[in-house]
Amino acid sequence: MSSLTVYDDTRPGQPEFSSHDAEAIATRLSPINVRFERWTDVEPPARDADQDTVLGVYRPYLDRLMGETGAGSADVISIDVNTPNRTALREKFLSEHIHSEDEVRFFVHGQGHFVLHVDGKVYDVGCTQGDLISVPTGIPHWFDAGETPDVVALRIFTHKEGWIADYTGDDIALRFPAQIA
Repeated sequence: MSSLTVYDDTRPGQPEFSSHDAEAIATRLSPINVRFERWTDVEPPARDADQDTVLGVYRPYLDRLMGETGAGSADVISIDVNTPNRTALREKFLSEHIHSEDEVRFFVHGQGHFVLHVDGKVYDVGCTQGDLISVPTGIPHWFDAGETPDVVALRIFTHKEGWIADYTGDDIALRFPAQIA
């Protein structure tokens, strides 16, 4: 189930706002220019479908989204308990960072948390199957799929280099662990 919990960045564990309603989540994220929507009218492919199959199922959505954002490529990332480097991947994503392009993800299967740090607030966005999130260029954030990850996600890129992070050096992610279900 999608979720959003908002904290003052000096008060971990004391939520100021919490919701599981997709419309309320989108409304609350809109002022910080984070796009959040649900794509529920497409039957997702099998959990173990190959990249071409996954991209094919979502091609109409991808074409529209890539046209809107100027993105040039899309791929599929799959992380689960059998991913050989899953601990290293988790560590890489857990440190607060920014990007020089919007970070656009669509959750085909599973779940994960994008945690954003904006204007003295921490926004823990729990994304699940059917959720699209777009974190704008320059917004500090981190991602956590938990110790036992289960996520298949579409990634959309503007730059041909793909996922490149500029780490902030802030240890805030240690103070605000994602609420992994």
